Amino acid sequence: MPVRVPLHPFRPRLLDTLSGYSRQQFAADLGAGLTVGIVALPLAMAFAIASGVKPEAGLFTAIIAGFLISALGGSQVQIGGPAGAFIVIVYGIIERYGLANLLIATSLAGVLLFLMGWLRLGALVRYIPVSIVIGFTNGIAVLIGLSQVKDLLGLAIDKMPGDFFSQIAVLARQAHTLNPAALLVGLACLALVVLWPKSYAMPVGPVGLPARARRLAAHVPGTIVALVLATLATLLLGLPVETIGSRFGGIPQALPQFALPELSWATAKLLVIPTITIALLGAIESLLCARVADNLAPQHARHDPNQELMAQGLANLVTPFFGGIPATGTIARTVTNVRAGAASPVAGIVHAATLLAVVLVAAPLALHVPLAALAGILLFVAWNMGEWREFARLRHFLLPYRATLLGTFVLTVVFDLTVAVEMGLLMACGFFIYRMSTLFTVQPHASAAPLPPGVVAFELFGSLFFGAVGKIERLPSQVPAGTRAVVLEMHRLISMDTSGLDALRQLHGALQRQGAALVLANVNPQPLGLVRRSGFEAEIGAEQIVPSVADAALITPARADAGTTAAG
Repeated sequence: MPVRVPLHPFRPRLLDTLSGYSRQQFAADLGAGLTVGIVALPLAMAFAIASGVKPEAGLFTAIIAGFLISALGGSQVQIGGPAGAFIVIVYGIIERYGLANLLIATSLAGVLLFLMGWLRLGALVRYIPVSIVIGFTNGIAVLIGLSQVKDLLGLAIDKMPGDFFSQIAVLARQAHTLNPAALLVGLACLALVVLWPKSYAMPVGPVGLPARARRLAAHVPGTIVALVLATLATLLLGLPVETIGSRFGGIPQALPQFALPELSWATAKLLVIPTITIALLGAIESLLCARVADNLAPQHARHDPNQELMAQGLANLVTPFFGGIPATGTIARTVTNVRAGAASPVAGIVHAATLLAVVLVAAPLALHVPLAALAGILLFVAWNMGEWREFARLRHFLLPYRATLLGTFVLTVVFDLTVAVEMGLLMACGFFIYRMSTLFTVQPHASAAPLPPGVVAFELFGSLFFGAVGKIERLPSQVPAGTRAVVLEMHRLISMDTSGLDALRQLHGALQRQGAALVLANVNPQPLGLVRRSGFEAEIGAEQIVPSVADAALITPARADAGTTAAG
């Protein structure tokens, strides 16, 4: 009969939360959404500029994708939009393929993400080892920080290359063009964001504010305060620094027109790697973010990973039609949403509406925003993004974990995320195979009842798979001369693959040539099912598969001879 793949039903979490939705919940969502919208404003512009596109592309992504992810997603509190993790990926794709092809790759990645959720593949993302996730996350954080050095120092560089070593070379060659005013603005913004009160409850902080003033200040994001003060200082003091207006000409006060990119089969084949990269990173980031949200808000229902992937897919499919860039779940904005008291996905919808209102009303004010201020904010984001303590903790782990984490980190920095994840997975699989092969053992079995003369028993432990078959292949050399039957006690053999089965076949043939029979005792369901389906049971004889070693002790040399003759 044909195998039917169970498809995941499309049911946004918003539909469940709106049942019994109260005025108090809306008030909480309204406050949280306004807070997150304000937090998202500078980040959306900064992420877009760092990615090599205009600042409005980040705002449009935060508005459109943020609305779709909240309205259609599988989490109650996750906020979607442009993410720092995509900066390096987007910049590299634009440099290699161009902006038009980035939009096409993003839409194709959206289709792939939707299919992953529809086919219930959301849980597979959790199988990516944590060492790989930490490695590429820290690598991306380093690249984000490096990409901001140009604007932080105000260096006269028209366009930064995408290669790590080329970036360092360009920065070193142009170091003499340092702009002290830009450096001062950037460092001041960085210091302000770091020192700004972040807790509503802590009475006194590093800035020395009284308890009440600190609680009030904590409700205003430090990024907005830094952005406003830097803009006012640039405008009023006439600082000679590059601004959004001087580089991009400002931000339009309207959403862009809907436009379908030109797509052909030849273009789609060209963009396979960028598409997979965007989809893979989007899936990992969104589901990791949703898991963080689940831990922060245990009172809410846990997220549905498949529904979340479908929402991410639709958001990335639609957003490029309006000039947007890739979007995913964003940890910083999601954490802000939870701590601000969000009760449902309505908070994410309010966040998108807040950004839309800012674009329609206050877009001209962005003309004077200094790029050095955004660079300072992004340096703070990059620092928070990395899990730097994991490097210090490496000494507590074994070589496989260290090699996988450091290898993924170095490959992310030197090459790109796709190569890093591919090689990281290969290393993780290789180390896993090696570890599992060392766990599989073959040792003499200590039977409670004495075995008849000419019968020996061995105990198998672990998993008999392609990486461990060598230990079975060496078994005939351990069988004493004159042995009539070899019993394999398989109670502690938890699984076996076809390579393991083939090793048993080879063992059976080798024992036959030595005049001995093979007996399998106490076989677990999975190995026994494979033995029967493959016809190996018929090859050795059904009587040679016994419930226990004690039953195998009933085998006499004559019976062993009969089993050997029948099998031959």
